Amino acid sequence: MSLFTKKGEAAAQATNDNGGANESPIVSFKSGSTYKVGVKSINDVAEYYGYGLFNKVNTFVPKDPANRNAKTGFITGNPTVWDRAADLLYADANAAKDAGASEDAVKKITDEAYLYKGKKRYLRAFFDLTTGKDIVIDLSPKQEATIKAAIEDNADDLDAIAFKLSKKGSSTNAVVSLSAIVKMDRDLTAEERANFAKLGEAPFDMDSFETCLYVADEAEQIKNLVIAGFDIGRLGLTYGGSAEAPKEPAVNHAPDEAVTPITGDAPEVNF
Repeated sequence: MSLFTKKGEAAAQATNDNGGANESPIVSFKSGSTYKVGVKSINDVAEYYGYGLFNKVNTFVPKDPANRNAKTGFITGNPTVWDRAADLLYADANAAKDAGASEDAVKKITDEAYLYKGKKRYLRAFFDLTTGKDIVIDLSPKQEATIKAAIEDNADDLDAIAFKLSKKGSSTNAVVSLSAIVKMDRDLTAEERANFAKLGEAPFDMDSFETCLYVADEAEQIKNLVIAGFDIGRLGLTYGGSAEAPKEPAVNHAPDEAVTPITGDAPEVNF
């Protein structure tokens, strides 16, 4: 089963819906980052669901992902242990509500449940004009929608326009942008212009997306639940020995945007 729910054109269209051995091309995209890039195709993108807990468990994808509805992303089968933990806490919240608990008390439980849910993310590829190599950045759905819109605005001229890709601000004030470099002769170095001339030589290797994510089997997911502070005994699980810090994955998402929450869930934050 693929780590990704969508790739290529299907992933590029996803934001229209409401509802290894090889060197990894993924690069850091923290606040203050700026890259001069070319865009080979609007479809050089992949969608996935990542799990983790900021400052405790770095982002990972399950080796055996849950089955999800292609349009809504709702889990239809094969939930991971993290999905089961979230479901148990949502059941706790419903029970507390039925028992007459205050709105704040119920929200505290749903907020905790949300932390264990898989969060939709996107990997998008660019051609780095400084290095002359393909790079991949990790984006929230809102950020991907912003980037895709900028690419769409220039879709007919991707072979003639370079872009500045940047991220500014932090937490809920983080803003990403992709802006056309109008005066390439002035704003690109000779080497960057030479690299831009190579933009169309080879398409992006979609298989390299697989090298950009950290994959955890069920045993490591259980260990990560322990590190996150969840009582795995409630799921009928045990983990032998003391929990160690998880291996360093490719990304560890901090909260970087506020979006409209799904009804019944805590407000979405990207971990």
